[in-house]
Amino acid sequence: MKLYASGEDYLETILILHREMGMVRSVDVSRHMAVSKPSVCHAVAVLQEGGFLAVDGDHFLHLTEQGRIIAEKIYERHRFFTDRLIEAGVDPKTAEADACRIEHVISDETFHRLKEKYQSESENKGL
Repeated sequence: MKLYASGEDYLETILILHREMGMVRSVDVSRHMAVSKPSVCHAVAVLQEGGFLAVDGDHFLHLTEQGRIIAEKIYERHRFFTDRLIEAGVDPKTAEADACRIEHVISDETFHRLKEKYQSESENKGL
């Protein structure tokens, strides 16, 4: 199943909320993303069908192993680009919004090369 940017955003949000709160329900996702509950319900159903998400008997959302891997990948990219853009002088709100777009379109190869280059330069500067 192909996962689109919106699905990746839902997985990333569930990961973030789980880290912050421990347990996550659809209403938490709705509030965090500022989307309607029906939108979240639809996304949850699609993500469950794709094997990215599970819902328990108490309606708590749980990332599957596959969902967690994707969520962590997207979140890592989001943090990386947000931080680099802020370091470059971009307003934090703009940096967050731009990072959210970049994280979905950049190839794995390009991201890893940029990350390696940044880490190498940081080590050379003693950061």
